[in-house]
Amino acid sequence: MCTVVIDVENAGSARLLAVRDEDPLRAWDSLGAWWPVDYPGVVGIRDRRAGGAWLASNPAERRLAVLLNRADVGDLPAARAVSRGALALESVMGRSPVAPLSMHGFNLLEVRPEGARVLSWDGVELRETAIDPGTHMIAHDDLDDATTPRIEAWLPEFRALGPTADSDDWTAEWTALLASSTALPPEDDRAIIRDNRPHGYPTQSLLYCIASVSGDGVDVRDVALPSPAHWTDERIADTDA
Repeated sequence: MCTVVIDVENAGSARLLAVRDEDPLRAWDSLGAWWPVDYPGVVGIRDRRAGGAWLASNPAERRLAVLLNRADVGDLPAARAVSRGALALESVMGRSPVAPLSMHGFNLLEVRPEGARVLSWDGVELRETAIDPGTHMIAHDDLDDATTPRIEAWLPEFRALGPTADSDDWTAEWTALLASSTALPPEDDRAIIRDNRPHGYPTQSLLYCIASVSGDGVDVRDVALPSPAHWTDERIADTDA
């Protein structure tokens, strides 16, 4: 149930905001070079349990990838399912997935020198969707899918900010809009900072990343939320009140 907003300027140049939803009981590590042997030079957010990455970047190759879950069409037995954790890591090394895959569904957003795209696997078919210049949004369905409530609610707002290339400080503008979205309760299906438990999943928003990819390389910053599904620390807010 993660969310990514991306503004593509041209091939190999994009800026994005990625929000990670995960079970708070599943341990993770903030941005770091956690894979020096298998993936030298790669920096990412590591899942401690499986050892993979939710977001990964390879600055030397000007590559970045983000993994989002999506529903399966088929019924893959748990015993046969391979972890999706290596997808982003392999992607930034230039090795994108090829069907068939013994994995549950996913959207893999890739920013590469050749351009940005989404690879979508539903358990049966692997589809590629090129991301054209402009601002776009993806979650657990298709790119810019208006049937996803948070995309319907917030994609027009991000687009209204204009191209990030024309902004004096796009990161501040996008972060401010993300903050304003938290006026919605995290259980609201339009929310970007989310509590997915009422929707049948144990995941909650835990962190967000701001990233840019250009001819100069890749710049990524991560920010952990003060508590799952909350933009501010409620204890501090209560004290101030």
